[in-house]
Amino acid sequence: MVESGTAPRFGLNRFDFRSVDAFAADVRRAETLGWDAAFLPDSQLRRRDTYVLLAAAARATERITLGPLLANPVTRHPTVTASSIATIDELAPGRTLLGWGVGDTAVRLAGLRPARVSELEASTRLMRALLDGKEVEVGAARPARLPHHRPVPIWIAAGGPRTLLMAGGVADGVFIRVGTHATNIARAVEAIRAGAAEAGRDPSTVGVGGVFHTVFVDDPGRALTIGKSMAAGYYEYSPMLFEPPRLDWPGPDPETLKHHHKVWPDFHHAPDLEASGRVVDFLPEAAADAFCLRGGPAEIVRQLLDVLRSAPVVFDYIVLHPVPNPIMPDDPQRGYMARVAREVLPRVRAALGVRA
Repeated sequence: MVESGTAPRFGLNRFDFRSVDAFAADVRRAETLGWDAAFLPDSQLRRRDTYVLLAAAARATERITLGPLLANPVTRHPTVTASSIATIDELAPGRTLLGWGVGDTAVRLAGLRPARVSELEASTRLMRALLDGKEVEVGAARPARLPHHRPVPIWIAAGGPRTLLMAGGVADGVFIRVGTHATNIARAVEAIRAGAAEAGRDPSTVGVGGVFHTVFVDDPGRALTIGKSMAAGYYEYSPMLFEPPRLDWPGPDPETLKHHHKVWPDFHHAPDLEASGRVVDFLPEAAADAFCLRGGPAEIVRQLLDVLRSAPVVFDYIVLHPVPNPIMPDDPQRGYMARVAREVLPRVRAALGVRA
């Protein structure tokens, strides 16, 4: 459901992480190319400190929205995260967003367990109160308060029904990560709205964003193989998402496949996504179609417009997660950031009737 003259803000979550300066310059380039948001994973064992990087990017940019996608309540205490993101908003007033979730790679690589839904909800409420300047009882001698509080929006990333329902009740917005199939997206939006209604909120006030794995690969066969690895990644963590598209998993369970074929850490993040895709070649083409955008620019535009037009909501953000991860430094003309900005975003915006 796309209203005439409206379009989501397009975000990117992969940049040049080789140094703080390289990251800031890359985000500046994204802003110049027309991207609307720059997000980065808060993954302490894979890249430099998230908030140092965001601070550098804030100083180097003027318009683009900045934030982690996603941070979690396991590797940093929520009071620490609230303080950090409020500080970033001082540097980039009104263009900061906190992406929040149970934790995935950052948590697992540290040998920790992801947060429970109840923990995610409690931490969200705590941070919302602190960022709004309220005193919060935390069991200390005195209530906690954030002296430099800023009204930074908190967006929860969710895919499972319980998390979606909870997020609709407490978050400013929800990033849904359920693939590209219309039924999965519709069910996710329905759960968000139900959660908002149960909490006595107006469902229309809860923002919705989509995170879509985007296999921007011109060769159709290679794109399909990598797309199957993306589908396997969704099944690995959220097998219930195969049910609405009426998809089967006809092979061995993902953990067995990972062990025998040395797929690490998972089917979404394997260094060689063609190799991991061949491991699950038993999946049908429809599975790849249900969980990623894939192909060259024309195919990506068509598929993305199909998603936007069939969704029961106008997305506030679309995060086009690049697959495979771009090789850094990204080619300034032929790399993912530049090609998508030049060959995909203008065509999508034009098709939606949005002026440049």
